[in-house]
Amino acid sequence: MQARFRAQSTAAVLTVTLMLTTAACGGDHDSSADGVGRGSEDARSNHNAADVAFATDMIQHHAQALSMVDLTMDRTLDPEVQALAESIRAAQAPEIELMADWLVDWGEEIPATMRDHTHAGHDMGDMDDMGESLDGLDHDMPGMLSPEELDALQDAPDPEFQTRWLESMIEHHEGAVEMARTAQDDGAYAPAIDLAGSIIESQSAEINQMKELIG
Repeated sequence: MQARFRAQSTAAVLTVTLMLTTAACGGDHDSSADGVGRGSEDARSNHNAADVAFATDMIQHHAQALSMVDLTMDRTLDPEVQALAESIRAAQAPEIELMADWLVDWGEEIPATMRDHTHAGHDMGDMDDMGESLDGLDHDMPGMLSPEELDALQDAPDPEFQTRWLESMIEHHEGAVEMARTAQDDGAYAPAIDLAGSIIESQSAEINQMKELIG
């Protein structure tokens, strides 16, 4: 009887010990997993000077693209070209907001753009000389139109406008792709690298489309 009691007690102790050991191991595993998760999240949130440069420059670059889209208003365009212009607006306006949010989060300044000097294209009467809105801004980035080029595009007669607009936007897109590839190579902030990849993919496809539209 005593022997059986001792055996049952021993078994109970072993069972409890096993349960405690398993729970402890499980706790260690969860803690380790949480630690890895936090570390991964921290790694994704890190950014460097290349990320700041990408966001700062691409905001200005996108802003000029949107101003070029503004120039298509009240112009006679092929339906495919008009649809492309609106697609560019729909894609790049939210990207500007996203990159501006990054700069705020990083404690960096949001750059001035030419759209700070216009009404975002809703009143073309206020854009008597679009080139003037580029004064003092960085227009040496790849694909950026100079003030003179932008004014020439704005003043192009209707029969020439569509082709000149497509040619200018191709050059502009090629510059954006170049900038995005640099961001992929040199950046550290995962969302910025992801956006760079999206820009490369979408704008490369639009370049091909515009070349076909020119014929």
